Amino acid sequence: MDESTTTRRALHGVAELLLAGPQHRESGTIRLAVTPDGFATTAAPRLRVAGTELVAGDRVIPMNGTTFRELAAAADVADPGGPRDLYRDGSGAGLDDLIGVDAGAAGVVHTAFARGDEALRRLAPEVTPVLWPEHFDVGIAVGEVNYGVSPGDSYLGEPYAYAAPWKPRAGSFWNAPFGAARPLGELPGATAILDFLMEGRDRAAADPVREG
Repeated sequence: MDESTTTRRALHGVAELLLAGPQHRESGTIRLAVTPDGFATTAAPRLRVAGTELVAGDRVIPMNGTTFRELAAAADVADPGGPRDLYRDGSGAGLDDLIGVDAGAAGVVHTAFARGDEALRRLAPEVTPVLWPEHFDVGIAVGEVNYGVSPGDSYLGEPYAYAAPWKPRAGSFWNAPFGAARPLGELPGATAILDFLMEGRDRAAADPVREG
């Protein structure tokens, strides 16, 4: 497994096991938020990832080379583990797995999220983007269309933007099983991502629903 995949899965595991799960048990929500250099909980317990470190209050804890359980103990996370009985997919990480986070690869993930968050806020200023722990993507839903940015997954192993109508559309724009996707390598910056998302919005409004 290459460094980008290892890092992405490790960050997904931290988001799920140390942030979203404990937050859901304490505060009733799994919603996370993108920050300029990582991501954070939106309610208690207050934790955030910054680069390759976990920040808990005044403690800044390196993540690389420790297990999720050890990292939770260092941050005083009392009940680590993913959200229970909410979804089937997820990071696949276990509490005793070793965390491998490369600084460069982490920067790619955080940059993808930051640019995606900016583009989504410009697309729909009235909607707050959410970083979801299930698929580890930042997204919004407007007019029965999901819009967002993923840092990479089993569909495409690199960061990409997507538009996914709740009812699949017919037409050449819709190039992915879930709608339309475009690698961020072809979308250099938040403005280019916004242009793609706006095209997705327009195509969703104009293209017919796919039969079957």
